Amino acid sequence: MEVCVTPSPKVSGDYKPFPERLYAIPPRIASGSVPGVSVETYQEDNKKWKKHVNAYKKINRLLDTGRYRNIMDMNAGLGSFAAAIQSSKLWVMNVVPTIAEKSTLGVIYERGLIGIYHDWYGFLTSSSYFYLWPACLYLMYFNSSNYTNLVLIVESNKIFKFQ
Repeated sequence: MEVCVTPSPKVSGDYKPFPERLYAIPPRIASGSVPGVSVETYQEDNKKWKKHVNAYKKINRLLDTGRYRNIMDMNAGLGSFAAAIQSSKLWVMNVVPTIAEKSTLGVIYERGLIGIYHDWYGFLTSSSYFYLWPACLYLMYFNSSNYTNLVLIVESNKIFKFQ
């Protein structure tokens, strides 16, 4: 199992406790380890996503009520969307595309958030993606009805392509 664990890089800096850590300057950015990302661009990204999330919350008042528990940011960047939406009632899975220009998953981890690298192109263009559409339709139907105990099982080998 040890070969699967990526060691943390030698980056100087202290981590603040959560939730302060969400907006503190991550050590990788402070040290200039992420090409093209400065402290200023990091702070601008945070400001932009706070503005967007506040607008989303005005449009969708259910966003922070527990109605939505799992959100996926499929192009997470620096994780600023997840930081802006931070709530004890939901969590965001930050996805950094494998073809992204900047490798920012380390910054996401340093912010105290979770994330993965993923190749969405291979997933979305495969026929397995279309197994999700019937599942979504069933959920919409049962969600609008009075069914409270719906269990939907999807075979993971139909969704994820293991190589």
